Amino acid sequence: MQVTEESVNGLARTIRIQVPSADIDTAVQKKLQSLAKEVRINGFRPGKVPLKVVKKRFGGQVRQEVLGDVINESYHNAVTQENYRPAGMPSIEPVKMEDDSEEFAYTATFEVYPEIELVSLNGATVTKTESSVEDADLDEMMETLRQQRKVWNEVDRASENGDQIVMDFVGSIDGEEFPGGSAKEAPLELGSNSMIPGFEDQLVGAKKGDEKTITVNFPDDYRATELAGKEAQFQITVHAVKVSELPAVNEEFAKEFGVEEGGVDALRADIKKNMERELKQALENKDKQAVMDLLLEKNDFPVPGSLVTDEIGRLKKQLIDQMQVPEGSEPELDDEMFKSDAERRVKLGLLVAEVIRKNEMKPDPDKVRSTIESMAASYEDPQQVVDYYYSNQEYMQNIEGLVLEQQVTDWVMAEATIQAEPKPFKEVMNPDKQNQ
Repeated sequence: MQVTEESVNGLARTIRIQVPSADIDTAVQKKLQSLAKEVRINGFRPGKVPLKVVKKRFGGQVRQEVLGDVINESYHNAVTQENYRPAGMPSIEPVKMEDDSEEFAYTATFEVYPEIELVSLNGATVTKTESSVEDADLDEMMETLRQQRKVWNEVDRASENGDQIVMDFVGSIDGEEFPGGSAKEAPLELGSNSMIPGFEDQLVGAKKGDEKTITVNFPDDYRATELAGKEAQFQITVHAVKVSELPAVNEEFAKEFGVEEGGVDALRADIKKNMERELKQALENKDKQAVMDLLLEKNDFPVPGSLVTDEIGRLKKQLIDQMQVPEGSEPELDDEMFKSDAERRVKLGLLVAEVIRKNEMKPDPDKVRSTIESMAASYEDPQQVVDYYYSNQEYMQNIEGLVLEQQVTDWVMAEATIQAEPKPFKEVMNPDKQNQ
């Protein structure tokens, strides 16, 4: 086998691989002889079919199969011999040889992984978010749990913001009802903003038995494009007005959350422990995000287009799965929507892999166990969850990957200068709400 590098263009490589035709002819002959022992052809006994008959009937097919095997094997041997690190699958093109040549040749075009020289993080600054669960945060969580357990009692008065009304409604546009615009005895909490803008405001002051028509405009960016930007009328029939009643925070309340002993104090301690566990995870994620941003900022290198294309495909599939559209009706999604995220993911993956390789990192067994135990802590039988993880190789690989990422985060934090940034619990846990 002869290997010649024909072109280099960025990360793209084209190599020419030549294989002696005699090797291919020998492989074809062996495969035909093996086939002759197995093939069944009318007029011949099994295993007694003449080789020339087998060659005439199957020679072309066998030769193509052999060429496929030869290309796969020789390509693998060539990239190993020449120390290439291919990223993605190659594009194979046969080469037309001179008439008297006894060689079989083809070109393989592929991309290679970039050579990454990690930039020193000496003097670089990385932000480390700090936070804690305060008494006010715990009080707010307790109030949230009360809200989740509230009951609705009917009252004989006009509705106010915060009340619940039970109603029938029928929606129409230009006098025509539209799909999904009707409901019977539907509960609606006024002020919850669960309906389109203007809907709930017009029901403040409604009483049981009222029938009224309200007019609203669907937002221009409404998810159902056939309704977006259109004016609609809703015929409303009010069946009841209800006011909420919150439960008392007492021993019975604690038992509803599985706390059989210790009452409210034990419930608060349990909730605080869960909040601290979730906060720890959120802070680790923020640190990881800061570290990844710093690695990207400091290290610039080209990424293989084939890996970006593969990542775009994965991102598309994730979005389509989330949309839960029926099979066969998947929308056409433009690659450009995902290109930037895909390039970032590929680049980060290569950077993290290089940090791991350079520092010869292995998943720390103690950190693997503590990660699994932390994930299992919220289950009724944590040890059963821990045992399940350790018995499942795929799950263990995922956890080890997370631990390695955390070890990379720790390494960057140790290399760079840390700038602490204190933040309230709510801002860490609900950043989107804080930015609204």
